Amino acid sequence: MDLNFTPEDEAFREEVRSFLKEKLPARLSDKVRQGQRLTKEDMEEWHAILNEQGWLANHWPEEWGGTGWSVIQRFIFETEVAMAHAPRIVPFGLSMLAPVLIKYGSEEQKKHWLPRILDGTDWWCQGYSEPGAGSDLASLKTSARREGDHYIVNGQKTWTTLGQYADMIFCLVRTDNTGKKQEGISFLLIDMNTPGIEVRPIKLLEGDHEVNEVFFTDVKVPVENLVGEENKGWTYAKYLLTYERTNIAGVGASMAAFEQLKEHARTTMRGGKPLTEDPLFAARLAKLEIELENMKTTNLRVLDAAGHGQAPMAESSMLKIRGTEIRQQITDLMRRAAGRYAQPFITEALEEGFNGEPVGPDWAAPTAAQYFNTRKLSIFGGSNEVQREIITKAILEL
Repeated sequence: MDLNFTPEDEAFREEVRSFLKEKLPARLSDKVRQGQRLTKEDMEEWHAILNEQGWLANHWPEEWGGTGWSVIQRFIFETEVAMAHAPRIVPFGLSMLAPVLIKYGSEEQKKHWLPRILDGTDWWCQGYSEPGAGSDLASLKTSARREGDHYIVNGQKTWTTLGQYADMIFCLVRTDNTGKKQEGISFLLIDMNTPGIEVRPIKLLEGDHEVNEVFFTDVKVPVENLVGEENKGWTYAKYLLTYERTNIAGVGASMAAFEQLKEHARTTMRGGKPLTEDPLFAARLAKLEIELENMKTTNLRVLDAAGHGQAPMAESSMLKIRGTEIRQQITDLMRRAAGRYAQPFITEALEEGFNGEPVGPDWAAPTAAQYFNTRKLSIFGGSNEVQREIITKAILEL
C-alpha cells in the first residue's frame, strides 16, 4: 500500500480541520485536553455532531451509513480528531458490534440495530470477561438455555466498561458444554432493562466508576437476538476482538498525548534547564517518538487489511501490544515531568468547574489518575502476553 499523502488527502485534512474548528465545542475539547472526566451527555453530544455530519461510521460500508473514505482518509480523520482533543467515540456499538452485525448478522438485525447505533438510540456495552475467564475467554460459564422462543441466561460478566449507562449488551454465552470449550459459545444481544439483570459498580484506583459487574438471573432473551448461528459465537468474538484491539491501541490519542508531553517537557524546569535538555529525559522522548512513528505505519497496515474485508489477527495483536505500551510510557513520562506535583491527587480537580487551589501546574492534576488508569490497557482486549502467543502462532503457522 502507498503511505504517501496525495494532494487530495491533504485537501481532505483541511476539510476535517475546518469541521473541527467550526463544530467541536470548545467546552468538550477543553475537558479532554485538561484530563477532566467526561459525562454521558458529553459523549452523546459529540456522537450526535459526527452523525449529523455523516462522519460517525466512517469504517462502515456506504450502504449502511458509512463514508466511503479510503484507508488514508480514515487515518487522517482519526488523527486530526485526536489532535483537536475531541472526545473518543464510545466504541462498543459503533466499532465493535456493528462490524460483527454487518458481516454475520441477519438482514433484519442490520436494519433494526445499525440505525439505532448511528442515531444514539441504543448505548451498547460488552459482555465478554467473567471471573476466571478474562484472557482465557473461552472458559466463560455464563449459560443460555433454549426454552421455546427465548434463551434463559444465567451468570456473571465483569469489567463491563460504562455498563451503568448501557441500554443493551452484546454477550458471549455458553449454549453447549460438550466438545471443545470454544465450540459451545453463542453471541446474544440482551436488553439491559430485562428483569433479572443487576449492574454493580467497580471503583477504580483513581476513584472513577468506569467499569461494572453485571449479573444475569433467569434473564429471558428472544431467540431472534442470536447473532449468526448457535455455538458459532467464538468465530464472531475473534472477529470483534480484531476491531477492539485496533481501537485500544489508540494511535491518534497517543499522538495527541505525546505532543502535550513534549510541550510540558519544554516548559518544565529542572536544575535551571527545561526537561528537554535533560539527557536521560530527552533520550526517552526520542525513543518514544520513533516507536510512535513505527506504530502509525502498522496502524495503516491494519486499517488497509480491514478495509479489504480481512481480519488481520497478528497485525492487530502487534498494534495492540505496541500501542498500549506506548500509551503507558507516555503517562509514565508525564508523571515524571510533573514530579512531586503528581503525588497529591485531588479527584475534584478532574471535574468540570473545579475552582479550588491547584497543586503545581494545572496540567499536573490528572497525571496520577491517567498513569494508574492506563495500566489496564495491556490487560483488557486480550492481555499483551496472549497477543504475543497469537503472533507466534501466526508466524509459525501453528
